[in-house]
Amino acid sequence: MCELLGMSANVPTDICFSFTGLMQRGGKTGPHRDGWGITFYEDKGYRTFKDPEPCYDSPIAKLVQEYPIKSQTVIGHIRQANRGQVALQNTHPFSREQWGRFWTFAHNGQLSDYQHLTAVGKHVPVGDTDSETAFCWLLNQLDQQFPSPPEDALQLYACIGALCGQLRELGVVNILLSDGNYLFAYCTTQLHWLTRRAPFGEARLLDEDVAIDFHQETTPNDVVTVIATLPLTSNEDWHKIEPGEFLLFYQGERVGLRQ
Repeated sequence: MCELLGMSANVPTDICFSFTGLMQRGGKTGPHRDGWGITFYEDKGYRTFKDPEPCYDSPIAKLVQEYPIKSQTVIGHIRQANRGQVALQNTHPFSREQWGRFWTFAHNGQLSDYQHLTAVGKHVPVGDTDSETAFCWLLNQLDQQFPSPPEDALQLYACIGALCGQLRELGVVNILLSDGNYLFAYCTTQLHWLTRRAPFGEARLLDEDVAIDFHQETTPNDVVTVIATLPLTSNEDWHKIEPGEFLLFYQGERVGLRQ
């Protein structure tokens, strides 16, 4: 299966350190050789970098690793293909416009008997993955349930959590989803998270001999939450999301947890 990476922060922050750990799993320390992608939100826009080649030796990945793009919300993905060919159009994350904002989605897992999800709605998959099909279905369901953009974010994401529960009936759905403001995580099998805040200390990667002293890189007011399929560091306390749970983060802080 694939691996996910997400970040929510209260100030524009680069994700180079965590991305360095993830990219090693894209064909070097892990089997995820079938492409990778990462999306950075900036105000109402976003930048997405994708490559259907293995992440660990991708020149584009090295560019992202060395170019400290600062963002408050990030979603990344490394792929081990199980549905759909290895191709750029099947590389996560996927993005669509919804209610005047760009939404981004990445999925770790595998669905069965999911073809009916494409039946109704304006959002249509471009590639041939179960993941993009599920994303389009989810947005189409939101269109049906909210004729106008909902004002209550917690109500909206509670609905999204319930929809993810329906997808879970078709297989494994570990999901990261964002509209640029909120970062939503849904777990079926494996998702972990941690929040870094003052007093900051040193963190050391599991997959690469790299450490960073966040005390030198941050201010006392910074709050940064990182979500990953499996912990990326060896000396920090990661929290496991339980199967069927979803978490919601806004500017680095957890603002919702339902089951």
